[in-house]
Amino acid sequence: YDVKRQRFGSPGIYGRTPQVVSPLPVAQSAPPKPPIEGCRHPPGIHKPKQTGGTLLSQQILALFQACQQQNDDLEKKERCRAQLQKEIRALFPHSTVYLAGSTLNGFGSRSSDADLCLVIKDGSQKLNTFSVLFLAYIERPQLIRAKVPILKFRDKVSGVEFDLNVNNIVGIRNTFLLRTYAYIESRVRPIILVIKKWARYRGINDASRGTLSSYSLVLMVLHYLQTLPEPVIPCLQKDYPECFSVSMDIHLVPEGPKGIPPFISKNQSTLGDLFLGFLKYYAKEFNWDKLMISVREADALPKPNCREWKNKFICVEEPFDRSNTARAVHEKVKFDAIKAEFTESLRLLQLKKDLNAILPVRATIQER
Repeated sequence: YDVKRQRFGSPGIYGRTPQVVSPLPVAQSAPPKPPIEGCRHPPGIHKPKQTGGTLLSQQILALFQACQQQNDDLEKKERCRAQLQKEIRALFPHSTVYLAGSTLNGFGSRSSDADLCLVIKDGSQKLNTFSVLFLAYIERPQLIRAKVPILKFRDKVSGVEFDLNVNNIVGIRNTFLLRTYAYIESRVRPIILVIKKWARYRGINDASRGTLSSYSLVLMVLHYLQTLPEPVIPCLQKDYPECFSVSMDIHLVPEGPKGIPPFISKNQSTLGDLFLGFLKYYAKEFNWDKLMISVREADALPKPNCREWKNKFICVEEPFDRSNTARAVHEKVKFDAIKAEFTESLRLLQLKKDLNAILPVRATIQER
């Protein structure tokens, strides 16, 4: 198949002229523009290969192609980001607003909200975000108090929903780590987007309700793909530590992955096989009681014997600050429900080999 790869990023935030690049190719008479500087796909990216002709693989691919974030989606988000940065810089001249999260890491869908990170050079962690964002073109601002406080608001012109945090440097670092994983192997983006849709439909993808965050889910999938007997993806932080160093200046982070060479996996599993394997791994093989998921090490590591990890039901290591991204799952009943969904979905998918058995494909495509 020929997946249209998105060759765009968040350009203006790096001090360059904003431009958005169309997917490849669009038409013979309109050759694609060069990729955005500072946010290109890593040089090791190769063309998508065939992933098998099974019904399940075809359904996963079709769902991905229909639901993946499009150019016009990113254009709207980038225009809002640029306008917001202009307004904020009038108050904080040395500030920068970054697009982050699924908008930029390659795992976003057409319905995804846009994540923004406001970085202020004075390092102020206690900035009153409301005082900055009472602007004429936003509406319905709502402050979510959490470990990383988030201001939710809607852009009046585009209608895009935004989640903005302040000085969450780790969020920018992990955006570009995940972006590199997303584009280093052609099967990564389809399988992750469909797993996110599946988890949302099955009611286990909502950290505010005590289940898994989308970030935790993405790390769980990457860990699975890393730890197969023939890995689908490498361990980027171990193989290229200089490209993802925690000491790298935040404004250089988008440039970090440029030196990564091509990666060709020996694993030829189809998308359908990988989805089934993912469900089986967490339903039957992974030891939740004793192990934590680590993408940083591409391994299942023993749980640390400290407060943040001890007695936690699900442990997923954040690749940079090494916190537990799955800390929202703090009730046994929610943990049992998550495990039950993995087990039941595996049973149904093995029985019917049809994605509709666990996720209504047509309805999901209509929702985007």
